[in-house]
Amino acid sequence: MSKKSAEKRTDKKPDYLLLFVSGILVALGILILASISFAFSFKRFGDTSYLLKHQIIWGLIPGLVAAFVAYKIDLNLIKKYAPLLLLITLALMAMVFLPVIGSSAGGASRWIGIGSSSFQPSELLKLAFVLYLAAWLQGRAEKTKGFGQTFFAFLLVILVIAILLIFQPNISTLGIIIFTAVLMYFFANTPVWQTVSIILAGFGSLVALIHLAPYRLDRLRVFLNPDLDPMGIGYQIKQSLIAVGSGGAAGTGLGMSTQKFGFLPQSVTDSVFAIFSEETGFAGAFFLIFLFLLLLWRGFVIAKRTQNQFLKLTALGITVWIVTQSFVNIGAMIGFLPLSGIPLPFVSYGGSALIIELSALGILLNISKQR
Repeated sequence: MSKKSAEKRTDKKPDYLLLFVSGILVALGILILASISFAFSFKRFGDTSYLLKHQIIWGLIPGLVAAFVAYKIDLNLIKKYAPLLLLITLALMAMVFLPVIGSSAGGASRWIGIGSSSFQPSELLKLAFVLYLAAWLQGRAEKTKGFGQTFFAFLLVILVIAILLIFQPNISTLGIIIFTAVLMYFFANTPVWQTVSIILAGFGSLVALIHLAPYRLDRLRVFLNPDLDPMGIGYQIKQSLIAVGSGGAAGTGLGMSTQKFGFLPQSVTDSVFAIFSEETGFAGAFFLIFLFLLLLWRGFVIAKRTQNQFLKLTALGITVWIVTQSFVNIGAMIGFLPLSGIPLPFVSYGGSALIIELSALGILLNISKQR
């Protein structure tokens, strides 16, 4: 066998450990949802399996199809159409504010109504911006020797995204996007002072946003001292800590949580980790965290192995986005971080998020076979 044919055969193999970890996370997410959603499903829809069936039909199945397409597609096409994808996504982000088309809940305008279902464009934005930024940074590095224009253009794109997310409002998603973007920008071999400037500007903007909306400052105060408002803003974190603590070492058993019966708000979305910890204990919680750490490791290995700058930055961006979001959610549930409303990837209920996350994994696996 020639060296060329041997390399070609090797290049077709994906990262099997990443594929295994991804499969476990997705299967575990469905199992967890089946265990914790029946009480809410029955109370809200009169059907104990409503949310589970909805997640499978409108999230898992189309997500697996999207993941397969993302795994098989030519990555050069993704790079070519990344700017168009971002433009379409920004247009969808603006449409959430339109009457009839847009859908609101809890004072937030984040969804586009599609019949009896809805789509959340901010989930697509996470992936679209990673792809766009990776393609754009590679192109800038090839066309110019200096990064002065790149720096201001980067800030302009971030500003447009920030405005759309602030008015939804969806500050937690904005934080995940900016954190991911800053790391990608830094690893694109841009000047360090520019990254430091972006971090300082982001911190200053966060302080301003907290002061502009009193409820954000209240959240921060309650995070520092939950007893300030135990039956109001502090209620969710108090109940979350009760759920996590009740699980002990081995948990109460799948389906045996008491907090999911109306005690812990957002039990199938934001608070899913707390319910899972109650039912499976420290052992189950540690296993789930370990899976995300494995995903982090494999994502960084894939990024390190590829020599193509676009693929390297894309792998890095997808990995950082998913793992950071995971630990922000988990950190909030155990009292290490303020409550943010960020869902737990692959586990929290939400079809839009699952489809986009599976698509991102498909792209990451696609990159892994290119080395």
